[in-house]
Amino acid sequence: MGGVIALVVVLILLVVILMSCIKIVPQAHAYVVERLGAYQQTWSVGLHIKVPFIDTVAKRVVLKEQVVDFAPQPVITKDNVTMRIDTVVFFQITDPKLFAYGVENPIMAIENLTATTLRNIIGEMELDQTLTSREVINTKMRASLDIATDPWGIKVNRVELKNIIPPAAIQDAMEKQMKAERERREAILRAEGEKKSTILVAEGQKESAILEAEAEKQSAILRAEAEKEKMIREAEGEAEAILKVQKATADGIRMIREAGADEAVLRIKSLEAFEKAADGQATKIIIPSEIQGLAGLAASAKEIFK
Repeated sequence: MGGVIALVVVLILLVVILMSCIKIVPQAHAYVVERLGAYQQTWSVGLHIKVPFIDTVAKRVVLKEQVVDFAPQPVITKDNVTMRIDTVVFFQITDPKLFAYGVENPIMAIENLTATTLRNIIGEMELDQTLTSREVINTKMRASLDIATDPWGIKVNRVELKNIIPPAAIQDAMEKQMKAERERREAILRAEGEKKSTILVAEGQKESAILEAEAEKQSAILRAEAEKEKMIREAEGEAEAILKVQKATADGIRMIREAGADEAVLRIKSLEAFEKAADGQATKIIIPSEIQGLAGLAASAKEIFK
C-alpha cells in the first residue's frame, strides 16, 4: 500500500515538473531563456518546452509600443531663463536579448538620457525660439535618443514635449504681451471695418449719383422727344393749314374762272389780298407795277359807280 502511494506521489511530481517545463508565449511578447545562468535563446510566440532544472525564463519582454511620461525637468535656455519641461517618450523593444542584458534599468536610463538630451538642446536656444520650436526639439530629441538606445534593443519612435512651463514673471509678461497683441488686432479689425463701411457708403453715394444722372438724362431725352413731337405736330398742323388755305385759294380762283370773271376782277382780288397783307407790322411796303396799274383801274371804277 505504501509503495502505491509513493508511486502516485512520484507520478504527480513528474506531471507537475512536465507542466512547468511547457511554456506558451502570448502574442507581442518574447521570453529570454537562460541555461545554467547563460543566455540560451529567445522564445517568440507559440508553445515551447524547456529542460527542467537547467533552463529558466530570465526575462519576459513586451514587444508592443510603450509610452512613458516623465516628470518636468528644469532646463536653462541660452538667454539664462530657467523653465520646466515634461516629455513623453514612445518606444518599442526590438531586440529582447539586448533589452535584457544591455542596461540594468531601461526606463530609468531613458528618463535620464531624455533629461540630459533636453538640457543640451534647450541650452542652445533662446526663450522665444524654445516656445515656438516644439517640432524641432521633438525631432532632435527623437534622433538622439534613438541612437543612444539602439545598443539596448530599444527603438524610440516619437518624443513629444508635453508642457513648457516658464517662470511666473515670464508668464505674466507673456500674458501682457498677448493681451496687447489681441487689443492691437481688435483695433486693426475695427479700423478695417470702419474703412469698409466708409467705402461702401461712398460707393452707395456714387451709385446713387449715377442713377440720378441717368434718370435726369432719360428725363431730358423724354422731354426733348416730347418737344420734338410737339414741334412736328405743330409743323404738320401749319402745313395742313397752309395746304387748306392754298386749296381754298385755288378753289376760289377756279370758281372765279368758271364764273367767267375777266382780268380786271382778278386784279381787284389780288389787290384785296395785298391789302390784307398790308395789315401786318411792316413799316415799308413795295407795290409791284402790276398792282399800281390795278390801283388806277380801281380808282376809275370808283368814279364810274358814283
